[in-house]
Amino acid sequence: MSTRRKVLGSAATLAVGGLLGCSIPSRQGASMTDHTPDAVFHNGRFTTLNRAQPTATAVAVKDGRFIAVGSDTEVLALAGSGTRRIDLQRRSVLPGLFDNHTHVVRGGLNYNMELRWDGVRSLADALDMLKRQVAITPAPQWVRVVGGFTEHQFVEKRLPTLAEINAIAPDTPVFLLHLYDRALLNGAALRAVGYTRDTQAPPGGEIVRDAAGNPTGLLLAKPNATILYATLAKGPKLPLDYQISSTRHFMRELNRLGVTGVIDAGGGNQNYPEDYEVIQKLAEANQITVRLAYNLFTQKPQQEKEDFLKWTSSVKYKQGDDYFRHNGAGEMLVYSAADFEDFRVERPDMPPQMEGELEEVVRVLVQNQWPWRLHATYDETISRALDVFEKVHRDTPLTGIHWFFDHAETISDRSIDRIAALGGGIAVQHRMAYQGEYFLERYGAKAAEATPPIKRILDKGVKVSAGTDATRVASYNPWVSLAWMITGKTLGGTQLYPQRNLLDRETALRMWTENVAWFSNEEGRRGRIAVGQLADFIVPSKDYFSVPEDEISFLTSLLTVVGGRVVYGEGEFAPHDDNPLPPAMPDWSPVRSFKGYAAWGDPEGAGRHSLHPARYQAVSSCGCASACGLHGHDHASAWGSAAPASDLKGFFGALGCSCWAV
Repeated sequence: MSTRRKVLGSAATLAVGGLLGCSIPSRQGASMTDHTPDAVFHNGRFTTLNRAQPTATAVAVKDGRFIAVGSDTEVLALAGSGTRRIDLQRRSVLPGLFDNHTHVVRGGLNYNMELRWDGVRSLADALDMLKRQVAITPAPQWVRVVGGFTEHQFVEKRLPTLAEINAIAPDTPVFLLHLYDRALLNGAALRAVGYTRDTQAPPGGEIVRDAAGNPTGLLLAKPNATILYATLAKGPKLPLDYQISSTRHFMRELNRLGVTGVIDAGGGNQNYPEDYEVIQKLAEANQITVRLAYNLFTQKPQQEKEDFLKWTSSVKYKQGDDYFRHNGAGEMLVYSAADFEDFRVERPDMPPQMEGELEEVVRVLVQNQWPWRLHATYDETISRALDVFEKVHRDTPLTGIHWFFDHAETISDRSIDRIAALGGGIAVQHRMAYQGEYFLERYGAKAAEATPPIKRILDKGVKVSAGTDATRVASYNPWVSLAWMITGKTLGGTQLYPQRNLLDRETALRMWTENVAWFSNEEGRRGRIAVGQLADFIVPSKDYFSVPEDEISFLTSLLTVVGGRVVYGEGEFAPHDDNPLPPAMPDWSPVRSFKGYAAWGDPEGAGRHSLHPARYQAVSSCGCASACGLHGHDHASAWGSAAPASDLKGFFGALGCSCWAV
């Protein structure tokens, strides 16, 4: 058994006192040499979120936990000859960010294959990324742009057309997923998946067709996304060793953004235990750099009860360790209770059998003392689910079970009160930052003022925390979520919420740290920089509490520490990085060229308009930093045209176009 595995099973060290607010550990009968820290991080400006000791300049870590928090003088005095010392250069320090709802297991399996448009601010830049990736992607592989963005983030305020995609990629399959409302497939992708005029769409989805009945390449969720992810599932998959590389690179990207932990909410077509093999192997090799608590998502419609009967007999709640462990059921408990969040279509009514099917599963979970989470966008769904929970509670109390709703954009005060009475919680995510414009168009500004009503939930004392719902319906970037709660703005700049519904920066930060601990049943063990808690913290690229509001979403982490180990270091902290990775596999992976959010690996190319607020403001005013004499700033239109770009001599003449040279 590894040293880390032995440590994770031990009890947390308790603090019994200290000078000037420094918490010094003590164990009765133990010698002081037992407390020599593994590492000391000093000369920092720590925001601890510990109300008894809100600030500090140094911390000491042993066996993955904080054993001292206080001043440089006090904490450095604990160091021994073998203690690692890291100078934080007077930078601000925050607890590690903890995502209450994401899909890292699924996302990790595919990350190295995905061209991420998350954070890219110009459609012209996004199409340039597509063009460059198509050029190096070998047959029969696809180029996949799989969510994490919205058309409203682009200065052009639109998606690419099918003509544009086909012009860039006539022979390479391209699958482009926009939120969970539509997918665009070029001609090569339609051929790869075999969609023809005879192909029937599943219930709740549409294959858009031309006048002759042939698929155009546009797939619509009406209202559920089954057709979108069923089509995506037809694409090639990475072999196991490549999936391991992919998951490690995805975790490193999360570390770069300050994420030290997640709760994985399962996913459609994600099978247990087969699809968890990669995470299990990383856990056994001590290579997990993002703590992961996972929920089990039902896999078979009409067989949901059988799924949970099988799992509750074979999987023990909380089995695992502090890096990889089971966290209960959901976010899908029964398919009949899934109200997909596509605000471009009318709210779906759940079928009449929902209550009966949900009750069967909830009774299995309560009998086994398993917590659960339930995807629920609309109050109409939430209120019906609460009828079921209250019925079960009358027979078998839910007391002590940490169950909760996910999303809850339109939850009512009455439903919040009912949740409070049953001891449940609400996990919110920043989906409205991506879909707010669609919600406004359908329901109006008044209805959008509190979607979800985070302030009211907090005021009522209900457990509530924040996350992303990445990687498809929103991006994995936590700073976008923090900015959304603080500013009330969508990625497109639309003001959704009035001042009275906005959070201050400390409250928003607690939503991403200590508040999440209840949702993983780890209260008092993580989320703050305090003695006895897990030693997870970050050094943001700028001071979160003083940076202008419009710059919050541009923050990253310069130093990310998980369990006292430096899992990411940048700039002056790069020499301390304990987690260097070999290049992403395969060699044509988009991660090699663009790295991740906002194409940060290509700062003077695809990322040039996306990585700095000043540059984004400049491109917002004109559309692009490099205009074409023929098309102005609309390079996307040029790329989608039938221009003879291959004829370099004729095309790039006096009457030619420079869009293709951008």
